[in-house]
Amino acid sequence: MAYPTIYPTGTTIYNPDKCFNGFTVYPANGEGIMLIDMNGREVNLWKNMEGMPARILPGGYVMGYSGVRNPIFMTREFVDLIQVDWDGNIVWKFDHNEYIEDPGETPRWMARAKQDYQREGNPAGYYTPALEPLTNSGNTIMLVHANVRNNKISRFPLIDDKIIEVDWDGNIIWEWKCSEHFDEFGFDEAARNVLFRDPGLRNSGANGMGDWLHVNAMHVLGPNKWYEDGDERFHPDNLILDSRQANITFIVSKKTGKIVWKLGPDYTNEKTDWIIGQHHAHMIPRGLPGEGNIMIFDNGGQAGYGLPNSMSPWGAENCRRDYSRVLEINPVTREIVWQYTPKEAGFIIPLNSSRFYSPFISSAQRLPNGNTLITEGGGGRLFEVTVDHEIVWEYISPYYGGGHYTGHSRFSGRFNHVYRAYRVPYDYCPQAGIPEEIAIEPVVIEDFRMPGAAPRGPVKVTFVEGIDYSEKKEVSLDFCLPTDEQKRQVLDKINE
Repeated sequence: MAYPTIYPTGTTIYNPDKCFNGFTVYPANGEGIMLIDMNGREVNLWKNMEGMPARILPGGYVMGYSGVRNPIFMTREFVDLIQVDWDGNIVWKFDHNEYIEDPGETPRWMARAKQDYQREGNPAGYYTPALEPLTNSGNTIMLVHANVRNNKISRFPLIDDKIIEVDWDGNIIWEWKCSEHFDEFGFDEAARNVLFRDPGLRNSGANGMGDWLHVNAMHVLGPNKWYEDGDERFHPDNLILDSRQANITFIVSKKTGKIVWKLGPDYTNEKTDWIIGQHHAHMIPRGLPGEGNIMIFDNGGQAGYGLPNSMSPWGAENCRRDYSRVLEINPVTREIVWQYTPKEAGFIIPLNSSRFYSPFISSAQRLPNGNTLITEGGGGRLFEVTVDHEIVWEYISPYYGGGHYTGHSRFSGRFNHVYRAYRVPYDYCPQAGIPEEIAIEPVVIEDFRMPGAAPRGPVKVTFVEGIDYSEKKEVSLDFCLPTDEQKRQVLDKINE
């Protein structure tokens, strides 16, 4: 990805008349969970919390994680899931999933949580006027890890993805494991061959286990028109998940445990084209434009299992695309009904399409006014676009280093990544009041200069006596002069 060395951070574009105005919550790398207003003012910071993701609930409550397991033993795994109030006081906590005795560490209970959870009443995990998450009662569904051995999948020990549902008192009342449904995922013979030899070993750090699916999103479907029209696949209690490593998005029946709807891993005949390394697959919840459609941040990058090729001699991570897409898909017809790609962003595929690109993390949230809040996570960029793809708000995280990925074997250097961001209305946080909204016009990049830098024009042109310029017009004008007006002035001078 081609990033400039110097660029502004904070809010860089803001059109209050076209935005869904409110507060935005995101994990500020190394700082904690951050809440900002539309102008980028920092409204509250919950320190020492991890947000993969961070969610804000009505009343100024925040959910996230408070501890990370030593990555020597397990990749991206959190000790507990907590809910805190505006002042950071813990009002709910869960850690009793598994008792862990890591060598050299103090034995303790851990949630083994990873990358998603849902509080009852809030199926998609973000704001909709039609539904309200519970804050002092209700069940919580969590995505967690489990260690398994399954020789049908691989000869290596596996990091399995498991869903657990816990009540308010922390009792586990339901669970579901991916490895127990291997035959339902639709892997062909080539993919099974690769999985047996290399079940995502590169993603599992130093523990020698295969992160074979790497599920990164899990949401309850919630009430929807498809089920009300008689399609049992979309029962409101069913769950939608996506596997970043295997390029699969799938729906699990809460009642039977079976996979009842699936997109991928083979996209040969799909209307969506190939979806690679995706994140944040969810059904747009009731009360929002597009409700019932499935929203996916299609990262691109490299993922999947299958036949070897020039990019993947062994067939692991054998699909690649170097730009991202946000897709809204009708789950019945499987057609794309709205999208944001480099083309809609104004770029040319493939010449500079990587200008919209985050090969990992990232998300998309449908807002009540029809806009979409997009987290281009790898570059710490959050932006809101209209249905016509106009950017009406943009924010760049100023926080580098110190976060969950710092020291990870695959990442190094300065890094302002944002895992996922959410927008909520102002009244979710009555403690903060309603801030002043100040429009920020987009900067004209062609004219923007740092202090002390030479301005763009006017250009001083010196004509040397005795040189015939009539044969040098094209060279002089193409290489020296940035604007049509300056070219015209020089041509007039030559003609004189």
